[in-house]
Amino acid sequence: QVQLVESGGGLVQAGGSLRLSCAASGSIFSINTMGWYRQAPGKQRGLVATITSGGNINYADSVKGRFNISRDNAKNTVYLQMNSLKPEDTAVYFCESVVTTTSRIISNYWGQGTQVTVSS
Repeated sequence: QVQLVESGGGLVQAGGSLRLSCAASGSIFSINTMGWYRQAPGKQRGLVATITSGGNINYADSVKGRFNISRDNAKNTVYLQMNSLKPEDTAVYFCESVVTTTSRIISNYWGQGTQVTVSS
């Protein structure tokens, strides 16, 4: 089994910054894509940013220039630095990873989510 544990959410004023972390552990052989998604109340979960093991990055248009995704492959950890936060960034943020397990099974795994609230 693989577990993803997120941290770093909280309450911040508009214009402020937060840094999210997500650490993967368990029966991991390798991790391909790691990413962040978010879900606001009454809305569907949507992409924030993803990063492949090779460092290819994709951002949602709404966060380009404000958010920065990075990863530490040695620690199986992905980060999301969020700057210039806006009230519309308020959501539950979920970490997702595509993992090849030690049994050589490829699956995607999700974290439990961390709340980010941006006050105006």
